[in-house]
Amino acid sequence: MNTPAQNPHVHGIFDPATWTVTYVVHNGPGTPAAILDSVLDYDPKSGRTRTTSADRVIDYVKANSLQVDWILETHAHADHLSAAPYLKQQLGGKTGIGHQITTVQHVFKRIFNLEPEFRLDGSQFDALLQDEQEFRIGDLTAQVMAVPGHTPACVAYRVGDAVFVGDTLFMPDVGTARCDFPGGDAKTLYASTRKLLSLPPQTRLFMCHDYPPNNRPIAFETTVAEQRAQNIHVHDGISEAQFVEMRTQRDATLEMPVLILPAVQINIRAGEMPPQEANGTAYLKIPINAL
Repeated sequence: MNTPAQNPHVHGIFDPATWTVTYVVHNGPGTPAAILDSVLDYDPKSGRTRTTSADRVIDYVKANSLQVDWILETHAHADHLSAAPYLKQQLGGKTGIGHQITTVQHVFKRIFNLEPEFRLDGSQFDALLQDEQEFRIGDLTAQVMAVPGHTPACVAYRVGDAVFVGDTLFMPDVGTARCDFPGGDAKTLYASTRKLLSLPPQTRLFMCHDYPPNNRPIAFETTVAEQRAQNIHVHDGISEAQFVEMRTQRDATLEMPVLILPAVQINIRAGEMPPQEANGTAYLKIPINAL
């Protein structure tokens, strides 16, 4: 029988506004924990933020007497703003992301023409994590898995028999992530999906989003075996060439995410807002005809 350290507790908190799942992973009440892919509520019409989604995470952490060691991102999200600074202020913990975030920062500093002081070394985060690097969440061992393709900086986190895949995979009836953002690449994503699907069949896979077709209920946990048998884009037998053709054609039909412009320029700052200007207000930029 597996020990608790090999079967971590995973609690998912779904945000219906952005279709995002934030996870808290731990080894039981009173133990250290990690928070993955948090959400700061943002109203694009008014430019106002709220902490309702993040407060649900805080409520769970406190109800289970957890001690937050890590606040992790699978990548610089284009569909929601990170609540990492707020959670760190309220709960403690270190922020972490894949080390290739520096590549994404270089791309988007140019696109947004960010202030000269914006650093391109990832130092906005407490830790830049390398492929295959191991770190601890109390008694749990976590391992970083580089899974680029959706973005150059995408990573998954393997904690015991649970893997948090970010946007690399969706539920089997939804498929895989788009690859048409700056730095994305369908061939690279195919390799990343095969890397994940080479894990033991019983491995639990936790999605960062769910976009349920045909009115099915929200779901965000599956297994390697289920993905290999049923994923509509990368089930066993789909070749790299077939995947790249499908992904390229499909991506050409997709609109940009509603929050991509505010989300990316905040998330490459580890969730911090841009510097306040002389009037005490922080501003986001909207580049015209740039994406």
